[in-house]
Amino acid sequence: DTGSLTLGTILGLSAVLLKQEVLLIIIGGMFVLETCSVLIQVIGYKITGKRIFKIAPLHHHFEAKGWTETKIVIRFWIIEILFVLFALSTLKIR
Repeated sequence: DTGSLTLGTILGLSAVLLKQEVLLIIIGGMFVLETCSVLIQVIGYKITGKRIFKIAPLHHHFEAKGWTETKIVIRFWIIEILFVLFALSTLKIR
């Protein structure tokens, strides 16, 4: 985790200074999904008393279903690449 706070700060400040905050959320789509999976699990459990995922965050759910770590990482990479491509496609060509 060395430098992760610095890198996150630089990314966040860059997004704010360039007025592209939404773009940062789209580019970090996998992180957003991971965070949302925890929120959904907690809120869903409090409301219904049942778990929506076997375990949260989302990547642990897939591990509990028997997926290998390599399979999870590769699929998450593919999803993240799609998020990045979508974010890049939203940029205006100048």
